[in-house]
Amino acid sequence: MFETMSSTKGALFVCLGNICRSPIAEAVFLHLIKERGTSDQWKVDSAGLGGWHSGNLPDSRARATLKKHQIEYNNTARQITPEDYYEYDYIFGMDKNNISGLKRDAPSDSKAKILLLGDFDPEGDNIIRDPYYDSGSEGFEKCYQQCWRSCKAFLDKVQNGEI
Repeated sequence: MFETMSSTKGALFVCLGNICRSPIAEAVFLHLIKERGTSDQWKVDSAGLGGWHSGNLPDSRARATLKKHQIEYNNTARQITPEDYYEYDYIFGMDKNNISGLKRDAPSDSKAKILLLGDFDPEGDNIIRDPYYDSGSEGFEKCYQQCWRSCKAFLDKVQNGEI
């Protein structure tokens, strides 16, 4: 059991409340690794810096955006825990405030690399759009596209041994 787990990489996607950006990123990542046939090599989840939405489904607009792109998702929101810093190899924040919070809360002996997901966007759009306060769903589509490009580019770098 231990040997299997040690060969598995972990990716955790984090935003403020875990109902918009991080579940979209998680769903996209899960879809991409399934397409690549590498699902068994990854442990994937998402979390929020705060626990306000714990136990809730993602925002209905996030779910509608994923459904529009035929991407399944059935996880619920949770708050990041100290254990996450040891369980995951990569913890992705969606913006600079997320990164600051993650670095502030990380245990000194954390094994996780804290990365800005958008830094992998080949279009250079490094802050993942937060659509929470939007009245419509356009921001969710932009968030989805950014997550798609960034997750794909990150996985390409992992596959090529660059990370």
